[in-house]
Amino acid sequence: MTVFGKGSQTRSFCYVSDLVDGLYRLMQSDERYPVNLGNPREMTILEFAEEIRRLTVSKSEIVFESLPQDDPQQRQPDITKARTLLGWEPQVKLEDGLKQTVAYFRSL
Repeated sequence: MTVFGKGSQTRSFCYVSDLVDGLYRLMQSDERYPVNLGNPREMTILEFAEEIRRLTVSKSEIVFESLPQDDPQQRQPDITKARTLLGWEPQVKLEDGLKQTVAYFRSL
């Protein structure tokens, strides 16, 4: 598994069913301005890689490569507007979403 930099950059992962629900609610609303959808639970890329290894029971090594210059250090959406306006927030926990994703790819 490749991790860029030290893996300290953060990301927030949102399972597709949660995102689709948020988009549906947004389309049904009268809102015409941007609304952030996503999961505000932030984690480092290294933590994410380690979680994938744990869930897949993989012995793959984590290989560190140079961090691209334009790689953002932090990604965490502010979903206050989605909560207030749409009554929306993600429901699927990261571990559950990853388990579903792993099961899907194993079934192929």
